[in-house]
Amino acid sequence: MNIRTNDTVVVLSGKDKGKQGKVISADPQGRKVIVEGVNVAKRHQKARRQEEQSEIIKKETPIYVSKVQLVCPKCGKATRVGHKMDGDKKVRVCKKCGASM
Repeated sequence: MNIRTNDTVVVLSGKDKGKQGKVISADPQGRKVIVEGVNVAKRHQKARRQEEQSEIIKKETPIYVSKVQLVCPKCGKATRVGHKMDGDKKVRVCKKCGASM
């Protein structure tokens, strides 16, 4: 999976198409990511104690990684990810401008 936590991504399809956000968490085994401000669901939370109040909580839910694309920090465009060796380290590279991510 080419997308990691703290990457900026753009949503390619679905109700949030075109939105950009930061990846909060990534699940490589489930092939899903949670993106800030994208795919938000409302959950009703009941008060557990008398001094608490019941409320509606907005929570980001996971989306498939195939529905998002990484945004290059240098050129600012959504791009595919390439890989190249930088010394003895493997780094991610923007396919459009060639900058490392």
